[in-house]
Amino acid sequence: MIDLGISKLALIGAVALIVIGPERLPKVARTVGALVGRAQRYISDVKAEVSREVELDELRRMRTEFEEAARDVERTIHKEVNEQAQSLNEALSGDTSEIGTPAGTDVPASYVPSWDSAHKMHNGRKSWRVKQAAVPKWYKRQNNVRVWAQSGAARVKRHRPATRPARSFFE
Repeated sequence: MIDLGISKLALIGAVALIVIGPERLPKVARTVGALVGRAQRYISDVKAEVSREVELDELRRMRTEFEEAARDVERTIHKEVNEQAQSLNEALSGDTSEIGTPAGTDVPASYVPSWDSAHKMHNGRKSWRVKQAAVPKWYKRQNNVRVWAQSGAARVKRHRPATRPARSFFE
C-alpha cells in the first residue's frame, strides 16, 4: 500500500488548499472521505465474502470426510454382521443329531413347519391374528407397525397436556 506519513499528508493538504481554494476545500474533503469510506466498506465486504467461501469450503470438505468415515463404519459393521451371521448359519446347519427330538414328540428337532400348516384355523382358513403375532416386535417397531391397538379416546387422553387446577383471583 501507499506509505503516507504526516509530512506527506501536510504537503498534499497544502497543495489542495492552493489548487482547490479555501471555499471548496471542505466540500471536496467530505466527498473524498465518503468515497474512501465506500471503498473501505467494499473491501471489507469482499474480505468477508472470501472468508465465508473459505469456511464453506472447509465445511464441505469436513462433511465429505465425515460421510466417508460413516460409510467406512457402516461397511465394517455390515461386514462383521455378515461374518457373524455366516458363522451362526454354519453352526446351525451343522450336525443336529446330538440335539435329538424334543421330549414327548415324535417330530425330529430339524423339522420346521410350513406357513400353511402352522397358521391355519378352523375350516382351513388362515388366521390374520396369528400371522400378525408371528412378526417379531422389534421388526414392527423398526418399520413403524403398531404393536398393540389403542382406542381413539385413550390416544387423546394420552396426548392431552396436563391441566392445572384453576387459581382464584386472591391467591
